[in-house]
Amino acid sequence: MHRKKAPFTSRRPKENCIVRNGYHLNELEWGHFDNLCEGTFAKNRSSKSSVFEESRFQKLEDDIVAKPHYFSTMKNFALQLSSEDWMVLEFSQLGFIGKMFQAPDLTLIVEFIFMFYKEKPIDWLLDHILWVKVCNPEKDAKHCDRQKSNLRIRFRPSLFQHVGLHSSLAGKIQKLTDKDFLKPLLHKVHVNPPAEVFTSMKVYQGHSLEKTYMGEDYFWAITPIAGDYILFKFDKPVKMERYLFRSGNPEHPGDKLMNTTIEVLPFKSEELEAKQETKNKYLRTEDGFFRIGKFENGIAEGTVDASLTPVMQLRLFTLKDSSVWAILSEIHIKKAPD
Repeated sequence: MHRKKAPFTSRRPKENCIVRNGYHLNELEWGHFDNLCEGTFAKNRSSKSSVFEESRFQKLEDDIVAKPHYFSTMKNFALQLSSEDWMVLEFSQLGFIGKMFQAPDLTLIVEFIFMFYKEKPIDWLLDHILWVKVCNPEKDAKHCDRQKSNLRIRFRPSLFQHVGLHSSLAGKIQKLTDKDFLKPLLHKVHVNPPAEVFTSMKVYQGHSLEKTYMGEDYFWAITPIAGDYILFKFDKPVKMERYLFRSGNPEHPGDKLMNTTIEVLPFKSEELEAKQETKNKYLRTEDGFFRIGKFENGIAEGTVDASLTPVMQLRLFTLKDSSVWAILSEIHIKKAPD
């Protein structure tokens, strides 16, 4: 990753922008101007050297404050995801602040901005790029969100806070702040395979399983009972290598999953049932799942036998009534290398 401060002339390359906006910049026109400037600068950086093609491009702003060691945090997070096919990492929830891109994607992003800069703000256009790349118009919005979540990954808590009050537009005040900036981290984010998620547990105060799986929150349920489940139904069969589920969090360390098993439904379940080795190694439930692990002291982790992959569904199943509420603060379903 290269960290460079743009010279003043390239930070706002007006000679490249005003050709398209050669008149008084009112509010709408300023948005067009800003989009063109952002796109022009990104295009200039993406073509500077062959070394940059193998690095990342980080978009910040000039009216923000940053947490200490933000650069090393961003770099380490990107390196952790080096095997994932992400397109943008977000280190702030506001607008276009703290967005990181992979250099090879910049040409596509810039060309898209140049085509539609008059239509919408640049952060809206970024969402449309993701929609074009991975969303199927024949599928519903939830399916689209799952697909986009693999390309657009949010780091929490935010590393940057917007502190500017006066807009570039004369007389305009904008009080934009990132509510995640000072929040303690109560869950851990991973990139998981696209999946529909279901649970029979009673969710507490909007801490939904969907948000947890997408890395936006932790899951919180009221006192699980025997027979309750958490189910991940993958969009397509997944060749799994490992799994990790962590319950409880620093604010509620006692809200753990207990007497809960980890079960998988292989793509070729019936073929496995016929093998004596599989029968001897794993208990098979009445509905075809193979039991491969369980929670111990609030954590369930382990490898997935290659004979059980690819996996269609993964389930957490409660065997006995619990005496406490349950928080699921970390979900990591790691795919095996291709």
